[in-house]
Amino acid sequence: MKLPPSARFKTRCIHAGQEPDPTTGAIIMPIYQTATYVQDELGKHKGFEYARTQNPTRSAVEANIAALEGGARGFAFASGMAAIDAVASLLAAGDHMVVTDNTYGGTFRLFERVLRRYGMEFTYVDSSDVALVAQAITPRTRMIFIETPTNPVMRLVDLRAVAQLARSRGVRLVVDNTFASPFNQRPLDLGAHLVVHSTTKYLNGHSDSVGGAVVSNDAEASEWLAFVQNAAGAILSPFDSWLVLRGTKTLAVRMTQHNQNAQVVAEYLGASAKVTRVFYPGLPSHPQHRLAVSQMHGFGGMLSFEAASFEAARQVLNGVRLFALAESLGGVESLICHPATMTHASVPADVRARLGITDSMVRLSVGIEDVQDLVDDLEQALARV
Repeated sequence: MKLPPSARFKTRCIHAGQEPDPTTGAIIMPIYQTATYVQDELGKHKGFEYARTQNPTRSAVEANIAALEGGARGFAFASGMAAIDAVASLLAAGDHMVVTDNTYGGTFRLFERVLRRYGMEFTYVDSSDVALVAQAITPRTRMIFIETPTNPVMRLVDLRAVAQLARSRGVRLVVDNTFASPFNQRPLDLGAHLVVHSTTKYLNGHSDSVGGAVVSNDAEASEWLAFVQNAAGAILSPFDSWLVLRGTKTLAVRMTQHNQNAQVVAEYLGASAKVTRVFYPGLPSHPQHRLAVSQMHGFGGMLSFEAASFEAARQVLNGVRLFALAESLGGVESLICHPATMTHASVPADVRARLGITDSMVRLSVGIEDVQDLVDDLEQALARV
């Protein structure tokens, strides 16, 4: 069963990187739960020597995710942060990175609390303004690291424009595509060099695995990432690799429903007198809606809104019944969280205020339940306000 090169996205989700097991004909990739591999003779093996270096299940999910992003090579890591750390290892002491100011709190913590200790430097800018990105580039800049849409204010970056800028200045563009997923957005097609994911989120989609991935169209970066993956050893386990493969098979159908449900929920919240503002790129009221239409194939399952006050937000967060109060995102079940005290608690309060992450902001990861049940849940919670 060979996947034709012309296979479309939904087909790649199910088949890319996977062949029926040659021994049994099993259609599902086995979990190769082994630490080492027997060699035929000295210096002769079947392509596998030690499980940190290679594992067939991990190789399958790496090929699968690479195919979904349209990349040349994929690398699977033990978490999204391990994936970002591996990408950051392309830099050395004295090198500089330009970063989206509204970046994920864990990314900010890694850059500021860990990597600065090793002499790396970071400048945070509103990357929705390409001119600000250009102004931040110095002779020591080696990488631009962006998120789009951003978490949780849903600000977009013009991928084509920033990719053109990066290539003209000879720096790598890395895009964290976790929020959108490759179903909704493919940065490599728009000129990025590398894409990172927390596979924990939409790629896995079932809230039962933690992992990360990097997809590369940069040959030099790929060689280094393969080396670092083996040298540092922060690999995705065989079982987690299998779980992500199970997840990507239904990525297209799940994302279709996430997109549809989030649009309905966003429109409901936008019409509510208890909500002062909704952040969702699928709404025509979003200031970058036209950009979203031009570079996204769907608007995702993530949205945020502002209640009238922190107390009103607290009542909604504590009042929902179907939405689960929890961190993370991208699972089939709907989640609700308070960014200021949960996902972005590691970001200083003054920085949160500048970014618009207010104490009255609520973030939703809209799942694939019946959307009317989700609306009903929000309605009864808002009625408490």
